[in-house]
Amino acid sequence: MVAAVCAAAAASATPSQAATRHYWISAESTRWDIVPNGRDVIMGMPIDAPERVTTAVVYRRYTPGWKKRMPNTARSADNDGIPGPLIEARVGDTVFVHFRNRDQAYRKPHSMHFHAFTYAPSSDGTYIPYVSGRGGNVPFGGSFTYKLIAGPQSAGAWPYHDHSSTMEESIHRGLYGPMVIMGRKEKPPDRRFVVVFQHMGPYATINGKAFLGNTPTFHAKVGDVVEWDVIALGENFHTFHVHGHRWLNHAGVPEDNRDIGPGGSFRVRWREDAPGRWYYHCHVESHQMNGMIGMYEVSR
Repeated sequence: MVAAVCAAAAASATPSQAATRHYWISAESTRWDIVPNGRDVIMGMPIDAPERVTTAVVYRRYTPGWKKRMPNTARSADNDGIPGPLIEARVGDTVFVHFRNRDQAYRKPHSMHFHAFTYAPSSDGTYIPYVSGRGGNVPFGGSFTYKLIAGPQSAGAWPYHDHSSTMEESIHRGLYGPMVIMGRKEKPPDRRFVVVFQHMGPYATINGKAFLGNTPTFHAKVGDVVEWDVIALGENFHTFHVHGHRWLNHAGVPEDNRDIGPGGSFRVRWREDAPGRWYYHCHVESHQMNGMIGMYEVSR
């Protein structure tokens, strides 16, 4: 049993200076296996339906000028495709996101729309007929740079996603990603875990994968301050539950299960003190049994 000991944010000793940050990101199509190990290990059943493999559209991060894809490591914020790369900033920062549409498979327009940030209408990344500019519907082969400001109300965990004329089909194919904006004085956690609930085809997925052994297995040590950044996209409501743990909500009340709807996001923190292997999952049972479950392993 774990008592929550950390609020949603922690302060460092000295404030951080505002910075200008640049991200080079492309939308591209890729083969995506939702159940790469081919099994529902809880039920002991093979998963061999053709729907488990699809042509996804994903965001990937590159070096300046889109010259070279960033490696897929925790340091580079998970650049394998779903979800897209983590965009990080602090309150006060200015962020430029340089976007290019490389969707070779579908050759449809795409964009990037960012929750939380302050921006001019030209950087909204939303297609509005006869109104929006180039950034709302970037054609295949085109590019656009979004200018974003992290204001006082921007701190938290948030999604970004396609909001072009192909928004609905693109999000279902994987065109979304996470953002974390820290306060000016906020100390980063020892471990950060991104969890995105979304349905792909017939499967309920976490970060584009379904069933144990495919969904992320997260690791922490006793004493670590861990942060979970939780996002939901699509048409379904979910709940976020971690076995053996509780955290404090904004009213200071302990909880171990929080509701989240489409487009919603939140983050929770605690200092880890419960070694063992634990489930985390959506507590809508049909979602859990259809793949929306993962492992959380805590070592001493």
